[in-house]
Amino acid sequence: MPEVSQPPRRPPTAIRHFTELIVWQKSHRVALEVFRLPKAFPPEERYALTDQVRRSSRAIGAKIAEAWGKRRYEAAFVAKLVDADAEAHETEHWLINACAHGYCTEAQVAVIRALLLEVGRMLGSMMNAPATFLTKRPV
Repeated sequence: MPEVSQPPRRPPTAIRHFTELIVWQKSHRVALEVFRLPKAFPPEERYALTDQVRRSSRAIGAKIAEAWGKRRYEAAFVAKLVDADAEAHETEHWLINACAHGYCTEAQVAVIRALLLEVGRMLGSMMNAPATFLTKRPV
């Protein structure tokens, strides 16, 4: 009996919105954790370190959301994921600086750094296999 070609089926758990991406959920958690941390920083850091670490941590999820919106074009999708990864590294940089100045402890930052590591790995996987996330172009 000849094989009958089946049309490709959409997986039952297809992601329909960026908020369903585990990487976005973890990046959102990073932003929430980072928002709490600087509350103990000195007031003179309000418009410097506090602002920088909060902005970069929030930008991770924002760039993932932007990537989701650009997933019709592989290069644009991957470029936004690269931007998200860069923001994650920037966030880690500011956290290392905060600890070096004695504004927080290594233990406080360890949880966030572990999340950032997970986010980075997930972003790397997405960048290495973007086709899984891309929308199909009309023929």
